[in-house]
Order: sequence, then C-alpha cells, then structure tokens
Amino acid sequence: MIENYNITKERLPFENERKDIAEVAREMFNRKMTNIAGGNISVKITPDETFSYDDQTYYANHDYLLMTPTFMSEAWFSKLNASQILVIDLETGEKMAGEGRLTREINMHIGAYKANKDIRVVYHSHAPKCMFWATLGQDMPNLTEITSFNVPLGKIKCLPYREACSKELADLVHDELVKLGTGAKENIFLLNSHGVLITETDLHAAAQVLETVEWNAEIAYKQAIFKKLGIIDQYQSRGKSTNGMVD
Repeated sequence: MIENYNITKERLPFENERKDIAEVAREMFNRKMTNIAGGNISVKITPDETFSYDDQTYYANHDYLLMTPTFMSEAWFSKLNASQILVIDLETGEKMAGEGRLTREINMHIGAYKANKDIRVVYHSHAPKCMFWATLGQDMPNLTEITSFNVPLGKIKCLPYREACSKELADLVHDELVKLGTGAKENIFLLNSHGVLITETDLHAAAQVLETVEWNAEIAYKQAIFKKLGIIDQYQSRGKSTNGMVD
C-alpha cells in the first residue's frame, strides 16, 4: 500500500466555465435548438488575477472569450469537452487555447461585445421555429407570458438580410445593439434567413431565452393561421387582443 501519495490534478484555464459551455451546447443540440449546420456560443470572462498556462499568459482585468469551435454540430454533434471550448483574446480576436478552429462568425460575436460592455454571452442558433419567422424576414409576434411579461424581451425584431459570416452582418448586429442601449444586454434578434442571435449576461439565461422564444415562434405561427382563416381577428396574449409587437 502506498501512503502519502498525492496526485496533482492539472486544470485547464477557465475549465469549469468551459465545461459548462460544452454541456449547454450538447443539451441544446439534443433539444433540437439548432441543426447540423451549426450555431455557436461565446461567453466573456475577465480573470481577477494574472496567471500563465502552456506558454500563454492570461492577464487580470483583461477580457477573453470562451467559444465553441467551428463545426461543433456537424463534426461532433455538439458532444464537446472542455478542451474543445476555445479561449480567445477579445481585443485581438486571436485564439489562445483550445482544440479546434475559430468559427468565421467570430466577427459577429466581437461586434456584439463591443456594442455593450455588459453583454457577457452571445448565443447564435438555427432554432427551426424561429427560422420560420427569420426566413420570412418578419418580426416575430411576442405572445407568450414568459417572453412578453416574465422575461420581458420586448419586440422580437428581424434584422435585414446580410450574408452569414460577413463584415456587413457583424456591423449590422453591432449597430442595432448600440441602438438598444441598456436593453442590448438581454435581447434576441432574428437574423434574416440565418437564425437567431441572443445577447445576455448569463449563459443559462440565454438558453432559457432560446427555448422559450422557440415555443413562442410556434404559437405565433399557429395564431397567424387562425387569423388568416378568420377564427380570430387579432393575436391573443394574456387574455386580450394584441398586434404582438411588444415595445
């Protein structure tokens, strides 16, 4: 029997946070909140102390992004581990750690973070029912209690079409978030023909927004059919008629 034998458990930089992102990505993929074509998640983190790991130095009070790699859904079906969550210098956009390559949509994430310093999470997804409204290029009627009242998201706006991964899309997202002011830190946009973009202060709150808005998308779609059939005159929400365009 070996006594007094200690094993040092080496930890990756920001390992717990990277594990959390991997778990959320996997769970939301399994819940069909995105498709095989992708989606990506990033979380801003700011260490309190300077430390070094694997010839890289991470500085106190400097912002870094923890981000899913490109092809997270297509190549790995979102079955990621902590080491596959990339660490990126927010200021330079350069990868510092992690297995895999940067998504081409990094520019959209950086644009969002630059729009409002309080944004801590950027979550892009191809949720199917939200995609219905996004491909129409229409704002989504906000009808359910949780999306319009409990977690008041306001207007679920569809941005004009810009090609995926383009500078034009990143610039558009940045400018639209700037217009929202403090509202940018808890928001969802539809990206025309492309998906959704959520900005939040907490990863799990962003996941909640994604799933609840996905449910709202289906309800709004069915109510739109009822309107067309003449069964109802207007959208219905919280016991009253509405146009669905919550301010």
